[in-house]
Amino acid sequence: MTELLALTVLLPLLGAALSLILGRRPDLQRVIGLSVLSTVVVIASVLVYHTDTEGPVVLQLGGYAAPFGITLVADRLAALLLLVSAVVTLAVLVFSIGQRVTDYGREIASTTFQPAYLVLCAGVSLAYITGDLFNLFVAFEIMLSASYVLITRRTSARRVRAGMTYVIVSLTSSLLFITLIALVYAATGTINLADLSVAFRGLAPGVQTSIALLATVVFGIKAALVPLHFWLPDSYPTAPAPITAVFAGLLTKVGVYALIRTHTLVFQNDTVWNVLLVVSMLTMIVGVLGAIAQEDINRLLSFLLVSHIGFMLFGLGMATVVGVTGAILYVVHHIIVQAALFLVSGLVTRRTGTVSLREMSGVAKSAPLIAALFAVPALNLAGIPPFSGFIAKITLFEAGAESGTALVYTATAAAVLTSFLTLYAMTRVWVSAFWGAEREPFPDADPTDEVTVGTGLMNRPMVFATSVLVVAGVAIALAAGPLSAMSERAAEDLMGGDQYRTVVLTEGKG
Repeated sequence: MTELLALTVLLPLLGAALSLILGRRPDLQRVIGLSVLSTVVVIASVLVYHTDTEGPVVLQLGGYAAPFGITLVADRLAALLLLVSAVVTLAVLVFSIGQRVTDYGREIASTTFQPAYLVLCAGVSLAYITGDLFNLFVAFEIMLSASYVLITRRTSARRVRAGMTYVIVSLTSSLLFITLIALVYAATGTINLADLSVAFRGLAPGVQTSIALLATVVFGIKAALVPLHFWLPDSYPTAPAPITAVFAGLLTKVGVYALIRTHTLVFQNDTVWNVLLVVSMLTMIVGVLGAIAQEDINRLLSFLLVSHIGFMLFGLGMATVVGVTGAILYVVHHIIVQAALFLVSGLVTRRTGTVSLREMSGVAKSAPLIAALFAVPALNLAGIPPFSGFIAKITLFEAGAESGTALVYTATAAAVLTSFLTLYAMTRVWVSAFWGAEREPFPDADPTDEVTVGTGLMNRPMVFATSVLVVAGVAIALAAGPLSAMSERAAEDLMGGDQYRTVVLTEGKG
């Protein structure tokens, strides 16, 4: 079982290398990518079952036991997010293959997309299962290096400007992250998360608070928390639909995962919990108000992405088992639903030839299937019952009602208001893009890019991949009982931390 942990990272890296070597064989490239990610889905499914029934899985690389070696560890939270992320990356790859075949034909290969995409998938997997801060930094750098390539493919001047913002902010975050690691190691002599959770308690309270706040800033930039979110709405909408979908679904959630993992295991601090609650309110309200002000459908969805990161922070900031349970449920729900919405946006863009809501009209008449594929995740994101968004929000509201503090009550009210405003934003998109008279697609303003292709053309893989994510969002609601129970067990593990420390420091062998 322990070797399966390494395969979740090694297989995508090996697949990326083979895809690069076989750059002139697009058929083999596609087989490699689909086979690798399908295998990761199977491995993640096995890990979810094993971690929930038998406990965490630990692999000490190089024969060195913790805390001196490199530790890979999968508990309930890591395995669950690994599975959800693998499903999303597989679906998005199917969509991107279908889009490329439609636009360029079966025989035109891409020497950059699939290798970079598989490297990105490897970085995401490593971020979930790494057991120390430095390799979490390495995982982020792997993801960022691949994302730099993906976000600047088929470059235009506008995308270069957006890419520069993304790169500069990412590099700043990386510098702060390596500074955090240096300070933690100087103060405690370790960067292994399990060992650090014990050593960190021996520091002076002021030092604990300072380091915990720095960690919040570092991971807050990656998760796009307000006021550290400014880079996201300018960067994501400039990329093609598959890239935007995987960025929105996964990259910010890896930042949220890092916050949940480190702040429950290591950086537990009352001041930080209160900061997270205040930031969660700002993130929810500022994000949704920014979405309402947008006329570009992709920028609107990007601001909603920022807004709903606030719900996850809200659950974490309450620092209770029920609150963290709600945060886990919301992360799982949001990874799938947000990726689905960006894929649907890509289909709408191809149908209309524009990203402007003012210029869209009649998609429900010309493409009723696309309208249905948008309506379900839109209602899901707004938290309308009986969808998974409603289940996650009810758990968060329950935790807020049980807290008994004015700050949490205020954050709960902000979450309720954000839900209504999200529904308004989704209704606005529906009225603008899907109702009204049919229109012919606008001509593509820049045929050299891959962002807006007003051809009206799509194929079955694109629609199938989008449908899979939409159905997966519904399936979460159907499996609400088992999923909520597992999320609660994961939250109990996180808030306790004893099991994680035991398996890494005692049972994890070299």
